[in-house]
Amino acid sequence: MSDRAHSATQKPFIPHRELIEELDLMLRARYPLLYIVAVEEEPVEAVLRQVAAKVQPNRSVLLWDVVRGWSDNGAAKGSVMAALDRIVKAPTDEDAIFVLCDLHPILKNASSDRNAPVVRELKNLAKDLKRTRKTVVFLSHTLELPAELAEAVTVIDFPLPNAQAIDYLISQLIVPEKLKVTGLAREQLVKACQGLSWMRIQRVLAKALAAREQVTEADIDSVLEAKRQAIRQTGILEFFTVRESLKSVGGLENLKQWVQMRQDVFTEEARRYGIRNPKGVLLVGIQGTGKSLSAKTIAHEWRLPLLRLDTGRLFGGVVGESESRVRQMIQLAEAIAPCVLWIDEIDKAFGNINSGSDGDSGTSRRVFGSLITWMQEKTSPVFIVATANNVQILPAELLRKGRFDEIFFLNLPTEQERQDIFKVHLQRLRPNRLRDFDCGLLARQAKNFSGAEIEQVVIDAMHQAFGRGRSGQRQDFTTEDIVRSIEETVPLAAIARDQIEHLKQWAAEAGARTASRDTQLVEELKRLTIQRGMRNEGESIKDKG
Repeated sequence: MSDRAHSATQKPFIPHRELIEELDLMLRARYPLLYIVAVEEEPVEAVLRQVAAKVQPNRSVLLWDVVRGWSDNGAAKGSVMAALDRIVKAPTDEDAIFVLCDLHPILKNASSDRNAPVVRELKNLAKDLKRTRKTVVFLSHTLELPAELAEAVTVIDFPLPNAQAIDYLISQLIVPEKLKVTGLAREQLVKACQGLSWMRIQRVLAKALAAREQVTEADIDSVLEAKRQAIRQTGILEFFTVRESLKSVGGLENLKQWVQMRQDVFTEEARRYGIRNPKGVLLVGIQGTGKSLSAKTIAHEWRLPLLRLDTGRLFGGVVGESESRVRQMIQLAEAIAPCVLWIDEIDKAFGNINSGSDGDSGTSRRVFGSLITWMQEKTSPVFIVATANNVQILPAELLRKGRFDEIFFLNLPTEQERQDIFKVHLQRLRPNRLRDFDCGLLARQAKNFSGAEIEQVVIDAMHQAFGRGRSGQRQDFTTEDIVRSIEETVPLAAIARDQIEHLKQWAAEAGARTASRDTQLVEELKRLTIQRGMRNEGESIKDKG
């Protein structure tokens, strides 16, 4: 037995019962070509060996890569065609799974003169193997599939270890006397490992054992750091450590209440009660009204990890790369679930994609289609918080029922909300001097200021007071300093008045809920809704006439 095959059998078994049953069914149905996308090879090899042992009669598992050739005899090194030739010439009665590792560069450039024979032979095998008990498996970390093979190949995404698999792995990797975590701590360790590959889990636990010869609660932070690094390396998602609670948000009482009522929705008790996993919310408003902060506080309030999706990085320059990144993002989010997935400024990525322009060969539409299909059909506890500044340019498919549980409109803060926002920032910066500031006056002076602009005028006031002083004679900033900063600031609302009015019109037409308890805004939205209804009725009468 080769070193590679030997190591695969010595690794602990990773339970993927559903995947094993699916693969077993495919083999018995004589699927000729399978493509398994996985971040690491050893767990896939282990699963394939289990499947091969499950079917009757048992099948052998033979692996090939371009450097070492076939795992049983080292033949066909450096030649894909030689590797395929062995499969073609294998005895008719041989029952085998032939695993070809890292064939994606060749499949990616299938039209080149050098690679065309490989694709042609694979098409031949797709026809020939249907009459045998042989199966070819492509194993790679990424999906590259030419159009010529699209109908012949079945693609399978190999999942990252789930909670049950991780718990099993921990028990296999660490002897009981060195595992100093039990009960809730054990559960926290397992959750911290979710989203990591088998290899990363093994590495971080081995590091803990090497340092102290045991694994304790203190090592959970090391696991989380490994998770942050793994997610950062994807270049698509970012793992946030959230410290902002709902107390960090001034105003937005309706949104806060909605979040607080759902803080236990991902518990087993909620499942037994019959509550389904919530899908997500869309937060709409101009810049600085608290959309991003709200996304962070939802994760904190529900005690869930927060992943931020950089939609700009979903789009790769190579054909097919963007779709692969979407698959990777979905797999990682579902592996870490329950979690909050924050899609910031979704309008910048998918605005106007139905305008008829096809400058990126339809990539945006395909990526968008994959994303909203998953949003509609996902059963995993991934709660999506999407934010948008210019919602009018978003495609209607994103806004229809089923994608989000609720759409909230975040308007500019009311006077009372501005007062609350000033208190939040002053409490954070000068907790012992909060009573020295006239927050009521500041709220009145800062009419039409957003939450972000209120924070900035406080910071500007600090700079002004600090700059006026001399060493040893500095005086702290005051209400007057903040008022002066307010007077020197032109709020965005003064520039974006039309955008705000358009957003209000849209909120009325879309039936969006107001995030604030702003009775004046509610009445205004009702008026706009009535006006729209009367306008539509008038147009209908005109058409009939």
